[in-house]
Amino acid sequence: MIIVTGALGFVGTHLTSQLLRAGHPVRVLLPSQIVARYQRRPWPWASSGKAEIFEGSIFHGESLFRAMQGVHTVFHLASAQWWGNRQELEQVDLVGTRQVVTAARTARVGRIITLSHLGAEPSSAYPLLRVKGQVEEVIRTSGVPYTIFRCGVLFGEEDHFVNNLAMLLRTNPLLVFQPGKGENILQPLYIKDLIDALEYSLEAVDLVDEIVDIGGGEYISLNELLRTVMRVSKAKRLIFSVPPYIQRILNGGANLLFPRWPITRQWFDLLATNRAASLNSLYHYTKVYPVRFEDTLLKYMPQRHYGFELVRYIFKRRPGIRF
Repeated sequence: MIIVTGALGFVGTHLTSQLLRAGHPVRVLLPSQIVARYQRRPWPWASSGKAEIFEGSIFHGESLFRAMQGVHTVFHLASAQWWGNRQELEQVDLVGTRQVVTAARTARVGRIITLSHLGAEPSSAYPLLRVKGQVEEVIRTSGVPYTIFRCGVLFGEEDHFVNNLAMLLRTNPLLVFQPGKGENILQPLYIKDLIDALEYSLEAVDLVDEIVDIGGGEYISLNELLRTVMRVSKAKRLIFSVPPYIQRILNGGANLLFPRWPITRQWFDLLATNRAASLNSLYHYTKVYPVRFEDTLLKYMPQRHYGFELVRYIFKRRPGIRF
């Protein structure tokens, strides 16, 4: 039995679907409020098979321990990085991981597989990278076998990085503000490639007790990425460079006015340092060939109406802590 936390998130939905298609028995841990909300509509992975729904929370020790019974692998994906403030990030990612580790150790789970970020360090000056580094330390010292994938920026049809950037372009018909000169190096990784890597890791004994750096098949600067998104989404804007701290201040004001602003405070932490692994890292560790960034965007981005998506996103209910 495989259990997935954060099964309704970007990665969790894709992973659950793929595991079900491959015939794996899957259990998903979801709070009662979420389960009740889906009583009259299908789960996102319904077309791929039937997952066992377990009502519980990563913050409730008893239900979490019961959910771990008979489980050999935990995919721990619950995170607040795309919607939460710093306190929620620490609560969901760090405190939640401690609870998951405790339950997994007590239930004698075989392995915990989770995601982190390239550049994550417990002593990082940037909150997201610091919390992710602390999460790595909790798992590494837990006594439970683990595999931690440090990833580049993820993209796909439902991602919260590239698509949110495309939505941001619709907030101003003339300009787009770029933090610094946009020289930060990124290595975008397509969601399908990551999911294939996660599935591969189930049987990869050499990845046990390893922290693995992976990324896509090409390096791209923030400026190049921004220009690619403008070109593919047909939103031509003049790029205006501003100091990163000014950009954070402006974005903080937008977050106060709109609790669901496309660019969160943690978004800028992903751009704080170069975030790249070896170009052949994904194939080296998981035998997955990564796809190209722009070629993949062309399959879905030109058909999207990001202006309408921006309005819907801003006024959509904020997730909150329910894991």
